[in-house]
Amino acid sequence: MSTTNLKDATLYINRELSWLQFNTRVLLQAQDNSRPPLERLKFLAIYATNLDEFYMIRVAGLKRLFKEGVVLSGPDQLTPKEQLGDIRRYLYREKHTVEKCFNDIVKALEKEGVFFREYDEVTVEQQKKLKQYFFDNLYSVIIPIAVDGTHPFPHLNNLSFGLIVKLADLENEDTTRYGLIRIPRSLPRFIEVTPTLFVPIESVVSYNVRELFPGYKMLKSAAFRVTRNADITIQEEEADDFMEILEAGLRLRRRGEMVRLELGKRTDDDLFDFFNSHTNIDKSDVYHSTTILNLGGLWQIVGSKDLAHLANPPFKSQNLPPFDTAGDIFEVIRKKEAVLFHPYESFDPIVKLIQNASTDPDVLAIRMTLYRAGSNSPIVRALVHASESGKQVTVMVELKARFDEENNVIWAKALEKAGAHVIYGISGLKVHAKLALVIRKEGDTLMHYAHIGTGNYNPATAKIYTDISILTTQEETTKDVTKFFHFLTGFSKKGKLDTLFMAPLQIKPKLLSLIQNEAKEGRKGHIIVKINSLVDEDMIKAFYKASQEGVKIDLIVRGICCLRPGIKGVSETITVHSIIGKYLEHSRIFYFKNTQPQIYISSADLMPRNLTRRIELMTPVHNEESAHKIFQILQLQVSDTVLSHKLESDGSYTVVKSPKGVNINNQKLLETHVTKVHNAIKKHTPNYVQQLANRLFKES
Repeated sequence: MSTTNLKDATLYINRELSWLQFNTRVLLQAQDNSRPPLERLKFLAIYATNLDEFYMIRVAGLKRLFKEGVVLSGPDQLTPKEQLGDIRRYLYREKHTVEKCFNDIVKALEKEGVFFREYDEVTVEQQKKLKQYFFDNLYSVIIPIAVDGTHPFPHLNNLSFGLIVKLADLENEDTTRYGLIRIPRSLPRFIEVTPTLFVPIESVVSYNVRELFPGYKMLKSAAFRVTRNADITIQEEEADDFMEILEAGLRLRRRGEMVRLELGKRTDDDLFDFFNSHTNIDKSDVYHSTTILNLGGLWQIVGSKDLAHLANPPFKSQNLPPFDTAGDIFEVIRKKEAVLFHPYESFDPIVKLIQNASTDPDVLAIRMTLYRAGSNSPIVRALVHASESGKQVTVMVELKARFDEENNVIWAKALEKAGAHVIYGISGLKVHAKLALVIRKEGDTLMHYAHIGTGNYNPATAKIYTDISILTTQEETTKDVTKFFHFLTGFSKKGKLDTLFMAPLQIKPKLLSLIQNEAKEGRKGHIIVKINSLVDEDMIKAFYKASQEGVKIDLIVRGICCLRPGIKGVSETITVHSIIGKYLEHSRIFYFKNTQPQIYISSADLMPRNLTRRIELMTPVHNEESAHKIFQILQLQVSDTVLSHKLESDGSYTVVKSPKGVNINNQKLLETHVTKVHNAIKKHTPNYVQQLANRLFKES
């Protein structure tokens, strides 16, 4: 084994800079002119929304650490000040790429007859229409704010958007005033003049300033947008590591600080000096744009039904064997354990399981964890019905699920009102595991039907997130699922399962043990891991040690990866790929060649918060057919040459080039093959269809 010091800071990529690289890969999708223009616009909106959250949470956290004098850092040993400097330099460089990308997409849309225009660029008739829209829909909602000795500068909430204006008194034009116009986020980002013509809302407001400040004319105006430190509910999700460092102190926390100011293209020194004299934001956190602000608002255009022809055609998830018939779902699961790969295979069987359980007279109890059920959830409605029907319903509702807090509170109240036993989490730990249990009386025995997944119980996101579902009655598994729910509802000093593995006590030690076991096999060892993020230092060191023993390690890490592959004597046998495409790669899968079982699925990423500060679940896949199907998913993803980006040892990513013209787009291949299996259902025998389904990944 190499004597390299694995504490060497140069062996680790900074977490924040790795995240920025991930968002750049999202931006690359928007730059791809082979995509339909609305698809490109979608990725640009995702990029902008991601960056908003990054500033609200991660940058805000770093700024707090810096102001409190904290110099603790991760294994890369960058201080908060150094990280903030690196982040700013990175985003300053990328800003020009973003603006060029937006302008390129606008040109592509114009070729399709879709236009973004300013107020003074549309026809007189269209201006009249916009004027009327202003009075009918905007005038009473937007907020004109004078700023002078008797009118203090207002507090601007997080993501406040509006105009800075300089005005002249019509009776004495030498008298000038400054003010703001706040444009509430409840208003549309663009005014739709026609289904193919969109005007930014600030342009309409700007040309009607006299209506807001009677007796004054506008001399100049510029758009602004403010980003602040996000509230505590968000911090608990993404900034809990910052909070832990601060609480160790514990110094006074300053919340709500302004961390970014975006200014529109018409901003001059005069307008900026007025604004900044009241906010005093660090000039290094000010970003001047040559395009429109708030690119996240492009979701309005992306979601336009009139423009759907400019996006990729939607894919319809399919019900494949054994769920391709309207038969008894309990009988289907009882006969054979099933693995589903969403969104290619439909999420309907999971919904059907809970819905049927809610009405089946033989079902005695239903138990579930709900993290992000979404609005108008058919699963929660079924649980409410089950409880009202007298069934024992136990639901763990995680109220701290970021941005889903309101939905979860509503569902929790509805479930309690219906008589369900609702649990609101465990003190100090967020429950992130995804599982359900249905207990059914069948003859003289109780049958237990379990669903264990890597994704949320949300049929909407199940159409765009790739996740694994296992439906099983396997006794060892269902016993542990029962024990898991007992742990949530009662007291337990042990907090450990027998067959499954639960964080914070079991998953990390088990994974470290599995990696160490593979390391003993040296060059005969092989590990494949598919996750969203790799941050945990102990896990990275374990991969390094296994690589030093010659183990082949393939890591598929969509987002943050702090491990450096390809370093001589440390990580030469490790490759890291990130897959960014039509669907959000969300499943967590682990393969260890020399272990039985070889395959595990999990709700947890390899981050400290998942492994040590959450209730997570990792499930070994004992069923040979189920394990083989999941392994083929991994093989196909490792082979992707279209959507894959390779992490280099210097921390940069390169687009994987197709060898000899072989283009393997794993998402497209899976769509094609699932459709092929579905089409074969009516034309061929069940045995043929089952065989075709079983080999779909291999055939792809």
